[in-house]
Amino acid sequence: MIPNDATMLIHLVGFTTGIVLYAMLGVMTLRADHSSDASPLALRGDRVPLVTALLGLVWNSGALVIYGLRDLGIAPPPPLVTAFAFSALGFLPAVVVNSAFPDDARSRGSARVVVAAAYLVSTVASIMQVRAALDHDALPWPPAMVLLTIGYLAILGLLVVYSSRQPAVRRALSAVALAAFAVMALHLGMHATSSDTWPIELVGHHASLPLALVILYQDYRFALADVFLKRALTLLALIGVWMGLYVAIAVPYVLPHMAGDWTQPIGVGSLLALGMATALAYPTVRAAVNGFVDRVVLRRADYRQVRSQLAASLAALGSPNEVMRAACEALAPALSASRVSWRDAGDDAGRTDWHLARVGRAPGASIRVPTTDAPGYIIDIGALTGGRRLMSDDLALLERVAIAAARRIDSLRVSDERYARDAREREMLQLATEAELRALRAQLNPHFLFNALTTIGQLIQEAPDRAVTTLFRLTALLRAVLRRADGEFTTVADEIQIVRAYLDIERARFEEALHVSIEVDDAVRACRIPSLLVQPLAENAVKHGIAPRLGGGEVSIRAWPDMPNGRSARSMLVVTVHDTGVGVSAHELAHRRTSGIGLSTVARRLERCYGAEASLDIESTPDVGTTVTIRVPMSGVATAGAA
Repeated sequence: MIPNDATMLIHLVGFTTGIVLYAMLGVMTLRADHSSDASPLALRGDRVPLVTALLGLVWNSGALVIYGLRDLGIAPPPPLVTAFAFSALGFLPAVVVNSAFPDDARSRGSARVVVAAAYLVSTVASIMQVRAALDHDALPWPPAMVLLTIGYLAILGLLVVYSSRQPAVRRALSAVALAAFAVMALHLGMHATSSDTWPIELVGHHASLPLALVILYQDYRFALADVFLKRALTLLALIGVWMGLYVAIAVPYVLPHMAGDWTQPIGVGSLLALGMATALAYPTVRAAVNGFVDRVVLRRADYRQVRSQLAASLAALGSPNEVMRAACEALAPALSASRVSWRDAGDDAGRTDWHLARVGRAPGASIRVPTTDAPGYIIDIGALTGGRRLMSDDLALLERVAIAAARRIDSLRVSDERYARDAREREMLQLATEAELRALRAQLNPHFLFNALTTIGQLIQEAPDRAVTTLFRLTALLRAVLRRADGEFTTVADEIQIVRAYLDIERARFEEALHVSIEVDDAVRACRIPSLLVQPLAENAVKHGIAPRLGGGEVSIRAWPDMPNGRSARSMLVVTVHDTGVGVSAHELAHRRTSGIGLSTVARRLERCYGAEASLDIESTPDVGTTVTIRVPMSGVATAGAA
């Protein structure tokens, strides 16, 4: 490549890059101003980036025309166009000096002196350029460029002295930018019309690029890294990949067969293959560059890890307040925010037309947590450290965190509503069950008492002494029943005691015609069952089985545990009441199950207390007898309480 071609390429790439950088600065400034309540035309201290963008666009666009025409051998543009371009260049270092002082430092006397001196030098140099254009002198006019060089070297010394309280990085960047501009101004003043070698052209004509980078770094540091640096490094990395492939593959294996002619099919195919390989490497290179900029340059947290950790922590929380507190605690360090808080949405609880709202030019934001039902919540993000502004990845993190928090809050509310509804249903069911059991008990106790008094009445006529003994037994029995009236459950031992007392009363009436046999396994004596569950069965055995039989019979009661071998099977309590009475047919048995007080009462109580876990089986054969078998879980207390 000949030197003239290299100079043309440097000018084309350099001025085009400058246009892109200053345009990016202007777009970001206007975008930030669009969210502000102030008028975009207001001239304030924070208009410095916008003024810088306009000046940079004027200079780079004008320089591209001026030096592009010169390199192509075409006549230069009108003198006033050149004068305006160099005037814009002269004002660029002034706005850099202005931006070197933060907003709170610009009101100090020393800062005002430095900034005023910078604008004065630029204004005088601009007037000199316009005057030279009107007089048809050579542009840029050397005295004006020398003034800029000497003036900003002096201002550079003042800037170093008066900005000693500013961060070292901020002062160093401003100093480097001004020094580069001074070199550029000196070069342009001494070599206005000549064309030097490409390294000198690069330094002498494109020192405005450091000015743009300084402004972007100081005011839009994270935007510069997120928007420009990532793409620039990705492009450089792709060029490096292509060059590496070219050196490693094309040079040793392709060039020897081409004799320097790349138009041959093997040359064209090799270039296409290298280009395709580079394109395939783009996703990997881009991800690596983005990770490097985020972790090393910006020192941003791994947002994917933040989301996964937050999701795991939200799953263990049990209230909306805890969810919102956890979301704020996760966002604050991830966004390097000075403050992340939450509040009730108030009147905005039912709104669904917005999720994110910027707060003026401030780098913070407010985002609504989009819960399905009110009350809703809003997360407020304060200023970010280091002058950082929210980037696209930050906004995506906010959206996902808000959605995750909303889903968890909705889930908690649904669970709470379901729990409250289930609690109300259990309470209603418990009240209904207790009312029904009381009604059944009220129906059962008088029935039993009537039969017992009938027996005593018969004994008074036939055997008064036995009647007195039986009356005492009845009194003891009633005391035992009344003592258990407050509870729906009793132990097997207590229930068998009542049954034994009842059968003793019946034996006093039937004498030798009634035989009683009771066997209770010790393992089930402490098991709990509904009170007065076995007594109605014993009463039915005597009344409907033994009494109608001329020769009488036997009533046997057994209780034992049924423990299956499998671990998953449940241990059951088995109680049988067997009589050797007259028995009944299948038709009569079905009628008694539905209409008889004793059997229907027992069946309904088993269903209420145990549901499908309990069973009531009846087997009866005419002239042989009847057997009633009850099976209930041995852990009847817990099951019955749940029912």
